[in-house]
Amino acid sequence: MSIEVANESGIAVDESLIVSVARFALDAMGVSPAVELAITAVTTEAMSELHERWMDEPGPTDVMAFPMDELAEETRRPDAPDIGPALLGDVVLCPAFARDQARKAGHGLPDELHLLTVHGVLHLLGYDHAEPEQEREMFSLQDRLLAEWRAARERVAREEAQRRTDARVLGTAGLEDG
Repeated sequence: MSIEVANESGIAVDESLIVSVARFALDAMGVSPAVELAITAVTTEAMSELHERWMDEPGPTDVMAFPMDELAEETRRPDAPDIGPALLGDVVLCPAFARDQARKAGHGLPDELHLLTVHGVLHLLGYDHAEPEQEREMFSLQDRLLAEWRAARERVAREEAQRRTDARVLGTAGLEDG
């Protein structure tokens, strides 16, 4: 699975965590490991242009998803046939817009960007939130994927901390024995 991140926003973004959450969501959704995904962080001005051009709405937004044209007609939900090797599409994030949303929501920009990345990936896979039932399904799935990703990251961090502790203890024990 190839996930490319380009940060053109002028705001520091932890690209490795953006890739991590996107990869986790794609894996959890059973998407072919042969897909390619592009994620771009842009300025509010660039997002405003995209939002107006493609959605006919003024001003910036937090995230936009652009599925590849040849795949746009197909449903790519987990119960659909494997799409095989293909360019899944593009997710465009606007960190400046997201920063304001994060502040209002009471969390940091990284958390907001992780949420928006998963949101964009789900749009590429055919999920939408135009109708109340669709919104409940998509947001529930989004929340579950984020919670599972965070839990997996915490588990890895705990295991790494335990390995470091074990190595220190073994190192100290080795010195005492000598």
